[in-house]
Amino acid sequence: MNAGNPRPLRMLVTGGGTGGHTYPALTTVAAVREQAAARGLGLDVLWVGTASGLEARVAAEHGIPFRAIKAGKLRRSPNPRELLTNLADMFRIPVGVLQAFGIAARYRPDVVLSTGGYVCVPLGLASRLLGRPLVMHEQITALGLANRILARFATRVALTHPSSVEHLPASARERAVVTGNPVRPHLLNGNAPSGRWHFRLSPELPLVYVTGGAQGSRQINTMIEAILPSLLTRAQVLHQCGAGWIDGLSRTAAALPPELAGRYQPVAYVGEELAHVFAAADVVVSRSGAGTIAELTAIGKPSVLIPLIPSAGDEQRQNARYLAEAGAARALLDAGPTPEHLLAELLPLLADPQARAAMAKAAKSLGRLDAADALARVVLQEAALS
Repeated sequence: MNAGNPRPLRMLVTGGGTGGHTYPALTTVAAVREQAAARGLGLDVLWVGTASGLEARVAAEHGIPFRAIKAGKLRRSPNPRELLTNLADMFRIPVGVLQAFGIAARYRPDVVLSTGGYVCVPLGLASRLLGRPLVMHEQITALGLANRILARFATRVALTHPSSVEHLPASARERAVVTGNPVRPHLLNGNAPSGRWHFRLSPELPLVYVTGGAQGSRQINTMIEAILPSLLTRAQVLHQCGAGWIDGLSRTAAALPPELAGRYQPVAYVGEELAHVFAAADVVVSRSGAGTIAELTAIGKPSVLIPLIPSAGDEQRQNARYLAEAGAARALLDAGPTPEHLLAELLPLLADPQARAAMAKAAKSLGRLDAADALARVVLQEAALS
Protein backbone atom coordinates (compact mmCIF):
# COMPACT_ATOMS: atom_id res chain seq x y z
CA MET A 1 0.00 0.00 0.00
CA ASN A 2 1.31 3.44 -0.91
CA ALA A 3 1.99 5.41 2.26
CA GLY A 4 0.76 8.59 0.58
CA ASN A 5 -2.52 7.09 -0.45
CA PRO A 6 -5.34 8.71 1.56
CA ARG A 7 -7.82 5.87 0.99
CA PRO A 8 -8.48 3.47 3.88
CA LEU A 9 -6.51 0.26 4.10
CA ARG A 10 -8.61 -2.66 2.85
CA MET A 11 -8.40 -5.92 4.79
CA LEU A 12 -10.15 -9.15 3.95
CA VAL A 13 -10.63 -11.48 6.91
CA THR A 14 -11.47 -15.16 6.67
CA GLY A 15 -11.73 -17.93 9.23
CA GLY A 16 -14.39 -19.29 11.51
CA GLY A 17 -16.65 -22.20 12.23
CA THR A 18 -15.70 -22.16 15.91
CA GLY A 19 -14.87 -19.53 18.49
CA GLY A 20 -11.25 -20.69 18.42
CA HIS A 21 -10.93 -19.34 14.88
CA THR A 22 -13.48 -16.52 15.03
CA TYR A 23 -12.55 -14.58 18.17
CA PRO A 24 -8.84 -14.24 17.39
CA ALA A 25 -9.86 -12.73 14.05
CA LEU A 26 -12.29 -10.32 15.71
CA THR A 27 -9.72 -9.25 18.30
CA THR A 28 -7.07 -8.73 15.62
CA VAL A 29 -9.41 -6.58 13.52
CA ALA A 30 -9.80 -4.23 16.49
CA ALA A 31 -6.03 -4.11 17.02
CA VAL A 32 -5.34 -3.42 13.33
CA ARG A 33 -7.95 -0.65 13.36
CA GLU A 34 -6.31 0.97 16.38
CA GLN A 35 -2.78 0.72 14.98
CA ALA A 36 -3.89 1.97 11.56
CA ALA A 37 -5.59 4.98 13.17
CA ALA A 38 -2.35 5.79 15.00
CA ARG A 39 -0.69 6.01 11.57
CA GLY A 40 -3.43 8.25 10.21
CA LEU A 41 -5.10 5.46 8.23
CA GLY A 42 -8.69 4.34 8.12
CA LEU A 43 -9.56 0.65 7.85
CA ASP A 44 -12.18 -1.05 5.70
CA VAL A 45 -12.82 -4.68 6.63
CA LEU A 46 -14.74 -7.37 4.79
CA TRP A 47 -15.18 -10.75 6.48
CA VAL A 48 -15.65 -13.79 4.26
CA GLY A 49 -17.02 -16.99 5.77
CA THR A 50 -19.91 -19.42 5.68
CA ALA A 51 -23.48 -18.32 6.23
CA SER A 52 -23.99 -20.95 8.94
CA GLY A 53 -20.72 -20.38 10.80
CA LEU A 54 -20.21 -18.49 14.06
CA GLU A 55 -18.29 -15.86 12.08
CA ALA A 56 -21.48 -14.66 10.35
CA ARG A 57 -23.15 -13.88 13.67
CA VAL A 58 -20.05 -12.34 15.24
CA ALA A 59 -19.41 -10.10 12.23
CA ALA A 60 -23.03 -8.88 12.29
CA GLU A 61 -22.90 -8.21 16.04
CA HIS A 62 -19.82 -6.01 15.55
CA GLY A 63 -20.94 -4.18 12.42
CA ILE A 64 -18.39 -5.81 10.11
CA PRO A 65 -19.54 -6.31 6.49
CA PHE A 66 -19.80 -10.03 5.69
CA ARG A 67 -19.94 -12.11 2.53
CA ALA A 68 -20.81 -15.81 2.56
CA ILE A 69 -19.22 -18.40 0.30
CA LYS A 70 -19.52 -22.15 -0.14
CA ALA A 71 -16.85 -24.20 1.57
CA GLY A 72 -16.18 -27.90 1.86
CA LYS A 73 -14.66 -29.61 4.87
CA LEU A 74 -12.38 -32.61 4.41
CA ARG A 75 -12.95 -34.98 7.33
CA ARG A 76 -10.21 -37.42 8.31
CA SER A 77 -12.51 -40.07 9.75
CA PRO A 78 -12.89 -43.64 8.41
CA ASN A 79 -16.64 -43.39 9.09
CA PRO A 80 -18.40 -44.28 5.76
CA ARG A 81 -21.02 -41.59 6.31
CA GLU A 82 -18.33 -38.94 6.64
CA LEU A 83 -16.58 -40.25 3.53
CA LEU A 84 -19.81 -39.69 1.60
CA THR A 85 -20.06 -36.20 3.09
CA ASN A 86 -16.50 -35.57 1.92
CA LEU A 87 -17.51 -36.42 -1.63
CA ALA A 88 -20.38 -33.93 -1.47
CA ASP A 89 -18.15 -31.27 0.02
CA MET A 90 -15.52 -31.75 -2.69
CA PHE A 91 -17.95 -30.21 -5.16
CA ARG A 92 -18.35 -27.14 -2.92
CA ILE A 93 -14.61 -26.39 -2.86
CA PRO A 94 -14.24 -25.19 -6.49
CA VAL A 95 -17.46 -23.19 -6.15
CA GLY A 96 -16.08 -21.54 -3.01
CA VAL A 97 -12.78 -20.73 -4.74
CA LEU A 98 -14.63 -19.05 -7.63
CA GLN A 99 -16.80 -17.08 -5.19
CA ALA A 100 -13.78 -16.06 -3.13
CA PHE A 101 -11.86 -15.02 -6.24
CA GLY A 102 -14.75 -12.84 -7.37
CA ILE A 103 -15.08 -11.18 -3.95
CA ALA A 104 -11.35 -10.55 -3.62
CA ALA A 105 -10.99 -9.28 -7.20
CA ARG A 106 -13.76 -6.71 -6.65
CA TYR A 107 -12.64 -5.72 -3.14
CA ARG A 108 -8.92 -5.46 -4.03
CA PRO A 109 -7.59 -5.96 -0.49
CA ASP A 110 -4.27 -4.62 0.65
CA VAL A 111 -3.89 -7.66 2.89
CA VAL A 112 -5.76 -10.87 3.75
CA LEU A 113 -5.89 -12.29 7.28
CA SER A 114 -6.75 -15.97 7.71
CA THR A 115 -7.33 -17.45 11.16
CA GLY A 116 -8.14 -21.04 10.27
CA GLY A 117 -11.06 -23.32 9.61
CA TYR A 118 -11.88 -24.91 6.30
CA VAL A 119 -13.59 -21.75 5.03
CA CYS A 120 -10.23 -19.97 4.84
CA VAL A 121 -8.87 -22.16 2.04
CA PRO A 122 -10.87 -20.63 -0.85
CA LEU A 123 -9.96 -17.07 0.06
CA GLY A 124 -6.36 -18.04 0.73
CA LEU A 125 -6.14 -19.57 -2.74
CA ALA A 126 -7.81 -16.48 -4.23
CA SER A 127 -5.28 -14.20 -2.53
CA ARG A 128 -2.46 -16.24 -4.06
CA LEU A 129 -4.00 -16.02 -7.53
CA LEU A 130 -4.42 -12.25 -7.19
CA GLY A 131 -0.96 -11.64 -5.73
CA ARG A 132 -2.35 -10.23 -2.48
CA PRO A 133 -0.34 -10.69 0.76
CA LEU A 134 -1.77 -13.38 3.02
CA VAL A 135 -1.12 -13.48 6.77
CA MET A 136 -2.08 -16.86 8.17
CA HIS A 137 -2.53 -17.37 11.91
CA GLU A 138 -2.43 -20.78 13.61
CA GLN A 139 -3.85 -21.17 17.10
CA ILE A 140 -2.78 -24.74 17.87
CA THR A 141 0.64 -26.36 18.17
CA ALA A 142 0.28 -28.72 15.21
CA LEU A 143 -1.17 -27.10 12.10
CA GLY A 144 -4.76 -27.81 11.14
CA LEU A 145 -5.36 -29.27 7.69
CA ALA A 146 -6.48 -25.95 6.18
CA ASN A 147 -3.42 -24.13 7.48
CA ARG A 148 -1.08 -26.86 6.28
CA ILE A 149 -2.37 -26.03 2.80
CA LEU A 150 -2.18 -22.25 3.21
CA ALA A 151 1.26 -22.22 4.88
CA ARG A 152 2.87 -23.10 1.56
CA PHE A 153 1.96 -19.78 0.00
CA ALA A 154 1.13 -17.40 2.86
CA THR A 155 3.45 -14.40 2.83
CA ARG A 156 3.68 -14.53 6.64
CA VAL A 157 2.81 -17.40 8.97
CA ALA A 158 1.88 -16.24 12.49
CA LEU A 159 2.09 -18.89 15.19
CA THR A 160 0.86 -19.15 18.75
CA HIS A 161 3.65 -21.45 19.97
CA PRO A 162 7.36 -21.52 19.05
CA SER A 163 7.14 -25.31 18.84
CA SER A 164 4.78 -24.98 15.87
CA VAL A 165 7.67 -24.01 13.58
CA GLU A 166 8.73 -27.64 13.30
CA HIS A 167 5.26 -28.55 11.99
CA LEU A 168 5.54 -26.13 9.07
CA PRO A 169 6.68 -27.15 5.60
CA ALA A 170 10.41 -26.39 5.33
CA SER A 171 9.73 -23.73 2.69
CA ALA A 172 7.46 -21.79 5.07
CA ARG A 173 9.68 -21.66 8.16
CA GLU A 174 11.58 -18.53 7.19
CA ARG A 175 8.22 -16.72 6.87
CA ALA A 176 7.10 -17.69 10.37
CA VAL A 177 6.73 -15.34 13.32
CA VAL A 178 5.48 -16.19 16.83
CA THR A 179 2.78 -13.75 17.92
CA GLY A 180 0.76 -15.72 20.48
CA ASN A 181 -2.99 -16.23 20.31
CA PRO A 182 -5.12 -13.04 20.53
CA VAL A 183 -7.47 -12.88 23.50
CA ARG A 184 -10.54 -10.66 23.65
CA PRO A 185 -9.30 -7.65 25.64
CA HIS A 186 -12.42 -7.24 27.76
CA LEU A 187 -11.70 -10.63 29.37
CA LEU A 188 -8.64 -9.09 31.01
CA ASN A 189 -10.67 -6.47 32.87
CA GLY A 190 -13.20 -8.50 34.81
CA ASN A 191 -14.52 -7.44 38.21
CA ALA A 192 -15.07 -10.26 40.71
CA PRO A 193 -17.77 -8.51 42.80
CA SER A 194 -19.71 -7.74 39.61
CA GLY A 195 -19.58 -11.39 38.58
CA ARG A 196 -20.82 -12.59 41.95
CA TRP A 197 -23.54 -9.94 42.10
CA HIS A 198 -24.82 -10.70 38.57
CA PHE A 199 -25.31 -14.38 39.34
CA ARG A 200 -26.25 -13.90 43.02
CA LEU A 201 -23.19 -15.80 44.23
CA SER A 202 -21.95 -15.88 47.80
CA PRO A 203 -18.75 -13.95 48.57
CA GLU A 204 -17.98 -16.47 51.33
CA LEU A 205 -17.67 -19.70 49.34
CA PRO A 206 -15.07 -20.64 46.70
CA LEU A 207 -16.54 -20.50 43.20
CA VAL A 208 -16.05 -23.22 40.59
CA TYR A 209 -16.94 -22.05 37.09
CA VAL A 210 -17.70 -24.95 34.74
CA THR A 211 -17.89 -24.61 30.97
CA GLY A 212 -17.80 -26.98 28.06
CA GLY A 213 -18.09 -24.28 25.42
CA ALA A 214 -21.08 -22.40 24.07
CA GLN A 215 -23.06 -25.57 23.37
CA GLY A 216 -22.01 -27.35 26.54
CA SER A 217 -20.29 -30.72 26.84
CA ARG A 218 -22.10 -33.97 27.60
CA GLN A 219 -19.00 -35.39 29.27
CA ILE A 220 -18.36 -32.39 31.52
CA ASN A 221 -22.04 -31.87 32.32
CA THR A 222 -22.62 -35.45 33.42
CA MET A 223 -19.42 -35.53 35.47
CA ILE A 224 -20.37 -32.36 37.33
CA GLU A 225 -23.91 -33.58 37.89
CA ALA A 226 -22.57 -36.79 39.45
CA ILE A 227 -20.30 -35.04 41.97
CA LEU A 228 -22.58 -32.16 42.97
CA PRO A 229 -23.57 -33.57 46.41
CA SER A 230 -19.90 -33.76 47.44
CA LEU A 231 -18.62 -30.70 45.59
CA LEU A 232 -21.29 -28.38 46.98
CA THR A 233 -20.22 -29.09 50.54
CA ARG A 234 -16.95 -27.26 49.72
CA ALA A 235 -17.90 -24.73 47.04
CA GLN A 236 -20.54 -23.09 44.92
CA VAL A 237 -20.80 -23.90 41.22
CA LEU A 238 -21.75 -21.72 38.27
CA HIS A 239 -22.29 -24.16 35.41
CA GLN A 240 -22.48 -22.91 31.82
CA CYS A 241 -24.06 -26.06 30.45
CA GLY A 242 -25.49 -25.16 27.01
CA ALA A 243 -29.07 -24.59 25.90
CA GLY A 244 -29.73 -28.29 25.35
CA TRP A 245 -28.90 -29.12 28.97
CA ILE A 246 -30.42 -26.29 30.92
CA ASP A 247 -33.82 -27.88 31.57
CA GLY A 248 -32.40 -31.14 32.85
CA LEU A 249 -29.77 -29.55 35.06
CA SER A 250 -32.29 -27.05 36.41
CA ARG A 251 -34.31 -30.04 37.58
CA THR A 252 -31.16 -31.45 39.15
CA ALA A 253 -30.65 -28.16 40.97
CA ALA A 254 -34.23 -28.17 42.25
CA ALA A 255 -33.81 -31.70 43.62
CA LEU A 256 -30.73 -30.88 45.71
CA PRO A 257 -31.05 -30.78 49.52
CA PRO A 258 -32.20 -27.32 50.66
CA GLU A 259 -28.86 -26.52 52.30
CA LEU A 260 -27.04 -27.13 48.98
CA ALA A 261 -29.57 -25.98 46.38
CA GLY A 262 -28.52 -22.33 46.52
CA ARG A 263 -24.92 -23.27 45.80
CA TYR A 264 -25.52 -24.64 42.30
CA GLN A 265 -26.55 -22.47 39.39
CA PRO A 266 -26.77 -23.90 35.88
CA VAL A 267 -27.02 -21.35 33.05
CA ALA A 268 -27.37 -21.98 29.33
CA TYR A 269 -24.80 -19.41 28.26
CA VAL A 270 -22.50 -16.77 29.71
CA GLY A 271 -22.14 -13.77 27.41
CA GLU A 272 -20.71 -10.35 28.15
CA GLU A 273 -20.48 -11.26 31.85
CA LEU A 274 -17.73 -13.80 31.13
CA ALA A 275 -14.91 -11.44 32.13
CA HIS A 276 -16.53 -10.88 35.53
CA VAL A 277 -17.19 -14.60 35.96
CA PHE A 278 -13.54 -15.40 35.24
CA ALA A 279 -12.48 -12.76 37.75
CA ALA A 280 -14.78 -14.20 40.42
CA ALA A 281 -13.94 -17.87 39.83
CA ASP A 282 -11.50 -19.60 42.15
CA VAL A 283 -11.19 -22.61 39.83
CA VAL A 284 -12.34 -23.18 36.24
CA VAL A 285 -13.34 -26.60 34.88
CA SER A 286 -13.19 -26.67 31.10
CA ARG A 287 -11.95 -28.21 27.89
CA SER A 288 -8.42 -27.36 26.75
CA GLY A 289 -8.81 -25.94 23.26
CA ALA A 290 -6.38 -23.29 22.04
CA GLY A 291 -8.72 -20.38 22.75
CA THR A 292 -9.51 -21.57 26.24
CA ILE A 293 -5.82 -22.03 27.05
CA ALA A 294 -5.02 -18.55 25.77
CA GLU A 295 -7.74 -17.06 27.99
CA LEU A 296 -6.85 -19.00 31.13
CA THR A 297 -3.17 -18.08 30.86
CA ALA A 298 -3.83 -14.45 29.94
CA ILE A 299 -5.96 -13.90 33.04
CA GLY A 300 -3.97 -16.29 35.24
CA LYS A 301 -6.71 -18.63 36.42
CA PRO A 302 -6.37 -22.03 38.17
CA SER A 303 -8.13 -24.75 36.23
CA VAL A 304 -8.92 -28.43 35.97
CA LEU A 305 -8.82 -29.36 32.29
CA ILE A 306 -10.76 -32.19 30.66
CA PRO A 307 -9.42 -32.51 27.10
CA LEU A 308 -11.71 -33.42 24.25
CA ILE A 309 -10.40 -36.78 23.03
CA PRO A 310 -9.96 -37.27 20.16
CA SER A 311 -9.28 -33.79 18.84
CA ALA A 312 -7.24 -32.76 15.80
CA GLY A 313 -3.75 -34.13 16.35
CA ASP A 314 -4.71 -34.86 19.98
CA GLU A 315 -4.20 -31.13 20.43
CA GLN A 316 -6.37 -30.67 23.53
CA ARG A 317 -4.52 -33.33 25.47
CA GLN A 318 -1.20 -31.76 24.44
CA ASN A 319 -2.43 -28.36 25.64
CA ALA A 320 -3.62 -29.76 28.96
CA ARG A 321 -0.36 -31.65 29.52
CA TYR A 322 1.64 -28.51 28.75
CA LEU A 323 -0.20 -26.50 31.43
CA ALA A 324 -0.16 -29.35 33.95
CA GLU A 325 3.60 -29.87 33.59
CA ALA A 326 4.12 -26.13 34.13
CA GLY A 327 2.08 -26.24 37.34
CA ALA A 328 -0.55 -24.02 35.69
CA ALA A 329 -3.46 -26.50 35.78
CA ARG A 330 -4.59 -29.93 36.85
CA ALA A 331 -5.53 -32.20 33.94
CA LEU A 332 -7.47 -35.42 33.39
CA LEU A 333 -5.31 -36.85 30.63
CA ASP A 334 -6.44 -40.47 30.50
CA ALA A 335 -9.23 -41.49 28.16
CA GLY A 336 -12.54 -41.98 29.96
CA PRO A 337 -12.01 -39.98 33.16
CA THR A 338 -14.61 -40.59 35.85
CA PRO A 339 -16.51 -38.11 38.02
CA GLU A 340 -14.42 -39.37 40.94
CA HIS A 341 -11.23 -38.38 39.11
CA LEU A 342 -12.58 -34.86 38.66
CA LEU A 343 -13.59 -34.58 42.30
CA ALA A 344 -10.17 -35.82 43.42
CA GLU A 345 -8.53 -32.96 41.51
CA LEU A 346 -11.00 -30.28 42.63
CA LEU A 347 -11.23 -30.87 46.36
CA PRO A 348 -7.52 -30.34 47.20
CA LEU A 349 -7.52 -27.10 45.19
CA LEU A 350 -10.62 -25.82 46.94
CA ALA A 351 -9.08 -26.58 50.32
CA ASP A 352 -5.74 -24.87 49.57
CA PRO A 353 -5.78 -21.14 48.64
CA GLN A 354 -1.97 -21.14 48.44
CA ALA A 355 -2.01 -23.93 45.84
CA ARG A 356 -4.55 -21.95 43.81
CA ALA A 357 -2.40 -18.82 44.04
CA ALA A 358 0.69 -20.73 42.86
CA MET A 359 -1.27 -22.22 39.96
CA ALA A 360 -2.62 -18.79 39.00
CA LYS A 361 0.92 -17.36 38.97
CA ALA A 362 2.19 -20.24 36.84
CA ALA A 363 -0.71 -19.85 34.40
CA LYS A 364 -0.17 -16.12 34.04
CA SER A 365 3.52 -16.65 33.32
CA LEU A 366 2.51 -18.60 30.20
CA GLY A 367 0.09 -15.97 28.89
CA ARG A 368 0.84 -13.44 26.18
CA LEU A 369 -1.19 -10.26 26.55
CA ASP A 370 0.23 -8.53 23.48
CA ALA A 371 -0.71 -11.25 20.97
CA ALA A 372 -3.36 -9.19 19.15
CA ASP A 373 -1.03 -6.21 18.86
CA ALA A 374 1.81 -8.42 17.63
CA LEU A 375 -0.39 -10.02 14.97
CA ALA A 376 -1.78 -6.61 13.96
CA ARG A 377 1.77 -5.34 13.39
CA VAL A 378 2.45 -8.28 11.07
CA VAL A 379 -0.75 -7.55 9.13
CA LEU A 380 0.16 -3.88 8.71
CA GLN A 381 3.72 -4.74 7.67
CA GLU A 382 2.41 -6.99 4.90
CA ALA A 383 -0.15 -4.39 3.78
CA ALA A 384 2.59 -1.77 3.51
CA LEU A 385 4.53 -4.03 1.14
CA SER A 386 1.65 -4.59 -1.27
